Amino acid sequence: MTPITCFGTRPVAVFGLGGSGLATALALAAGGARPVVWDDGEAGRKAAQAQGLDVRQLAEIDWTTVAALVLSPGVPLTHPEPHWTVTLAGDHKVEVIGDIELFVRQRRLQAPGSPFVAITGTNGKSTTTALIAHLFAAAGRDVQLGGNIGTAILSLEPPSPERVHVIECSSYQIDLAPSLDPSAGILLNITEDHLDRHGTMEHYAAIKARLVKGAQVAIVGVDDPWCQAIADDIVREGGKLVRVSVERVLDEGVYAVGETLYATEHGKTEVVASLAGIGSLRGAHNAHNACAALAAARVVGLGLDEIRAGMSSFPGLAHRMEQVGRLGPVLFVNDSKATNADAAAKALSSFDTMFWIAGGKAKTGGIAALAEYFPRIRKAYLIGASTEEFAATLEGHVPLVRAETIEKAVSLAAADAIASGLAEPVVLLSPACASFDQFRNFEERGKAFSQAVLALPGVAKV
Repeated sequence: MTPITCFGTRPVAVFGLGGSGLATALALAAGGARPVVWDDGEAGRKAAQAQGLDVRQLAEIDWTTVAALVLSPGVPLTHPEPHWTVTLAGDHKVEVIGDIELFVRQRRLQAPGSPFVAITGTNGKSTTTALIAHLFAAAGRDVQLGGNIGTAILSLEPPSPERVHVIECSSYQIDLAPSLDPSAGILLNITEDHLDRHGTMEHYAAIKARLVKGAQVAIVGVDDPWCQAIADDIVREGGKLVRVSVERVLDEGVYAVGETLYATEHGKTEVVASLAGIGSLRGAHNAHNACAALAAARVVGLGLDEIRAGMSSFPGLAHRMEQVGRLGPVLFVNDSKATNADAAAKALSSFDTMFWIAGGKAKTGGIAALAEYFPRIRKAYLIGASTEEFAATLEGHVPLVRAETIEKAVSLAAADAIASGLAEPVVLLSPACASFDQFRNFEERGKAFSQAVLALPGVAKV
C-alpha cells in the first residue's frame, strides 16, 4: 500500500468503491486522512464497512470541510454530464481528482524523481506496460506494475529512489490527474474511442496529451495524425521527446523495420534489438509496443543488453496474441481481446496463412474492413450471433464453416490445419467481435478457447 499523507487529517470524500476506490480510501486512512466514502451499489458500501471505513451518503456531508473529492475513473467527470458528486464538489470549490493524482502527489512528497513510467494510448497500452515491467524485473530491479492494467496504483508499494513504478493510464484516469509527471511518459496512438465520456476527438486527444506533456521525457508514437501533432507541440514547447514509428524511418527516435528495432540519435543510427523468434511480440503492432518500451527502459536506466534479454523472455499477456499450444506443426493463438475489426486486423497481418476463428456480438461495420487480409485466411470458422453477417461478407472470398461454438471451431480448425501440409499452420482466435452473446467477457472467451486447445489429444502447452 502507498499511504497518502498530503491531506493531513482532513476529511476526503471518495465516490466509487470498486477495487481502486476501496484501495484509495484505505490508503488515505493509512496516511492519516479521514475518508468519507460512498457507492451507489450496496456491495461496495458493505465492502467499505467491513474495512471500518466511514460510509455516508455524500449528499449529506459538510462539504465546507472536505479537502478533495476522489472520484472513481468509471464515473463521468464531464460527459455526458458531470456526476452529481462532481457538481456538489464544484459548488463548494472542492477539487476533483483520482487515485493516480494521489500517487503523483505522494511521490513528490516522499521520493521526488523516483522512477515512474506512465503509459497510455487507445491500443497496445497493456502489452507495453507489461513488457516494460518485465524488462525491469528480468534485470533484477524492484518494479511495481499497476494502474489500468489491473492492480490499483495505491495498492502498490510506495515510491522510493530504487523502485520503478510502471503504470498503465486510461484517459479517464488521466482526466483526474492534473499534475501527472512521470519520468518517462508514453503515448502510443490515438484513434476514435470513448467519445461518450469525452465529447469530441479534440478533447479526447487533449486528455491523452497531458500524460506526455507533463513527463520528464515524452515517448510518442507518430504513426497517426493526432499523436504527430502532439509530438510537434512538445518540441515547440521545449520538451524532451523520443518519437516512435513502425511506418517510416525516423531522423531521430526509435523505429522498426520488420522485426529489427533501430534508434537514431544526433544523426547516428544503430540496431538496438531484434524481435525475431519472440512469439509474444509478433506483428507490426507489437513492434511498435516494443519500440516504445525500449525507449522508456533506456530513459529510466536499463542498458541495451538488459533490454534485449528481457524482450527475449517476455511471455506476453493472456488473450493478446497469446501462444497457447502446439499440435505437431500447428500453433494455436488466443487473441480474444480483439473485440473489433481494427484489433483483429493487427492479428491477421501478423501471419501469412491462418485458420481463423471469428465471431460473437458484431460491432458496427462488421468485418468488411478486413478484406485485404482475406487472401491469408485458409478457412474461417464462425461462431456466435454474428455468424450469418460474417458469412455474407466472407462467401466467395474465404472458405468457411458455421461452427457455432468455440469448442467445435477448435476441433475443426485443428483437423484442417494438420491436414494442410503447411510448415507452421496457425489456428487463430481473433473474433473481431464483443463476447457478450456467449460469454461474460473476452477473458472468459479466451479461456474457453485455451481449454479447448489443451483438451486436444497430443497438444503441448507453449
